[in-house]
Amino acid sequence: MTTRPRLSRAERHEQLVATARTLIREAGTDDFTLGRVAERAGVTKPLVYDHFGDRAGVLAELYRAFEARQHAALATALTRARPQLDAVAALVAGAYVDCCLAEGRELSDVVAALAGSSALTAVRREAEEDYLAACRAALAPFGTLDAAAVRAVVGAGDALVRAVLDGTTEEDDARRTLSRVLLAVTRPHARTTPEETP
Repeated sequence: MTTRPRLSRAERHEQLVATARTLIREAGTDDFTLGRVAERAGVTKPLVYDHFGDRAGVLAELYRAFEARQHAALATALTRARPQLDAVAALVAGAYVDCCLAEGRELSDVVAALAGSSALTAVRREAEEDYLAACRAALAPFGTLDAAAVRAVVGAGDALVRAVLDGTTEEDDARRTLSRVLLAVTRPHARTTPEETP
């Protein structure tokens, strides 16, 4: 009889998140419980509770893992971008729209199950702040985004994604429009030319 190698805590956590994702993909969240995660993963229920605390905890972790994948995709895309403002703005805008669309389509059950919970509010705020930090960093060589500009980008992005999801706007139009918003609100760095020097 062969015994399976013992997983580290991080490996076990990853396994449990993957198991939870599979269960929700197969059957949604209506009957989703930590007990079902434990059964499918072949572990005890207390072990699953130890990793997530409660049902909202595992759902929030699924949301967090999704956002991490989206940010990684943005970071990878930015490494291939031309070092020009319009190219970077298009990538950042496209990533925002794609991330929100994927959330609306792939995570709708998770978001619905967490509706009104403090766990979802906290995770969404954290994800938004991470995205905006990545956005600022990507645009930093070309200009700056102040707090009002950031709000404008988020508001425009969310409105455009809602329009795509309800069928009144095409995805490509949403990406292009948000890219124009980013270009409009990115304040260029002040540059002093020789003629401007007193």
